Amino acid sequence: MKIWVDADACPVVIKEILFKSADRTKIITTFVANHHIRTPPSPFIKFMQVTSGFDVADDEIVKRVEPKDLVITSDIPLADEVITKHGSALSPRGELYTKENIKSRLNIRDFMDTMRASGMQSGGPPALSQTDRQNFANHLDRIITQFKQSQ
Repeated sequence: MKIWVDADACPVVIKEILFKSADRTKIITTFVANHHIRTPPSPFIKFMQVTSGFDVADDEIVKRVEPKDLVITSDIPLADEVITKHGSALSPRGELYTKENIKSRLNIRDFMDTMRASGMQSGGPPALSQTDRQNFANHLDRIITQFKQSQ
């Protein structure tokens, strides 16, 4: 198992949880972004900078992800591609995307895109709460524990 992070939009607090987790679990965790991101020195934490452009980081993650890898992303189309490749996808809010829920998430996303294109202002997502952070950390721990037990 490797962990891939869609790091361009990943909240700092989630990155910090992932830095600690990588060292504690000794799982290679790669942050992929089109701008430089500071990462602590660790043999388990990697950074991959990609060129700027629409979905360049997403495409790089999809190209490299393997079955049983975990991707941290709030990008629903990226999560769908990861699931198609038999990986797992977890949002920074702690929501696990699955085969059972990803299509409905894509439909909602497409609907909201259509609404925004027609001029409706929807605002962005709410700020990351303490509960969101806890949900993320708990779900991450469960996924890693399940993986380690299956080895």
